[in-house]
Order: sequence, then C-alpha cells, then structure tokens
Amino acid sequence: MSAHIQHDQDGPRSRNGGPTRRTVLLAGGAAMVPLANAAEAAVVPGQDGFIYEVTRSDGDWRSRLTKNEFLVLRRGDTELPKSSPLWNETRDGSYSCKGCALPLYQSRWKQELDVGYVFFHHSVPNAVLMDIDGAPADGGPVPDGVKVMIEAHCRRCGSHLGHIVKVEGLLLHCINGASLDFAPQDA
Repeated sequence: MSAHIQHDQDGPRSRNGGPTRRTVLLAGGAAMVPLANAAEAAVVPGQDGFIYEVTRSDGDWRSRLTKNEFLVLRRGDTELPKSSPLWNETRDGSYSCKGCALPLYQSRWKQELDVGYVFFHHSVPNAVLMDIDGAPADGGPVPDGVKVMIEAHCRRCGSHLGHIVKVEGLLLHCINGASLDFAPQDA
C-alpha cells in the first residue's frame, strides 16, 4: 500500500485523495485488530506466490473493472467511506467477488454500521483468504512497535476485499463495496 498512501497534516490519504480506512475507522472509535499504523501492503494479488484459480493479465483486469475497482481489487486501495451504495444495502441477497463472481457473503451476516463500509460477521466457508497488511516484505517477524492489520482477499482470484477489524466490540469483515457484486434474493 505504500505506493498509494500519502501523508499530510490530517493523516494518511489514499491514492484517490480520501482518508484511508484506518483513518476513518479510528476517528469513528473502531479498533483495528491489532490497531494499525503500518502503511506497507504484504500482498499484491498475483505477486504473492499463491496459485489462484482465476488469473488474468493486468490489462485484462483493467478492461473488466472501473479504475476505482481496479485500484481496490488489484492494488489494495480503500474506497472513500459511503462511496459505494452497498454500505447501506438492506435487501436480502448475496455478495460475490467483483473480480471472479465467487460467492463471499450473505446479507443475513451483515452488520449495519454508519461508518461507510460493508461489514459482515463472517464469510462463506473457504471463500476468503487472510493475509497480513503491514508485515515486512521478507515475511520475517514484525518489528516492535509496528502495528499490522489482517487483510481479506478472494480465495479464487486473490482480489483485495478489505480488512478484519474490531468495531464496537465485534470482530468484523470490513469490506470495500467496490470489491463486491450484490444479487438481491428473489421474492
């Protein structure tokens, strides 16, 4: 993430100029698990050595996704709070990966919070991979005083989804709406 995190007097800023998820959640009283201050991404999908079922060239990803979706899914960026209509979606339905259509979450697992991101209590079993956001590039131990976050990725294509965070005492998946497609449940 260091390639797209900028710092100014108000704290870190994302590539699109908005606050990072860390800044927004910390300002709203949310606690990271553990509390984060590192700005280095440990994983770039396709460059982490893991073999994903769905692989595409950079050009193919760019042609399938909007610029913002590409930055979130393939570069680990964070969307601006409340910029996705999915953050306050209340209909019954399912959420799948925008990159490969793998089913990831169900609306019944959603936690409504006025923070501006999509929160879930858990994912579909075996659908989401976890990694460390902020770990040293060599995979060695995290130096004393350096905080890291748990990052969530699609198991099928490696796309960055969001993070695992603690908010109001709940351990939740904090997911970018740009990384999801929503399918309402048929009536």
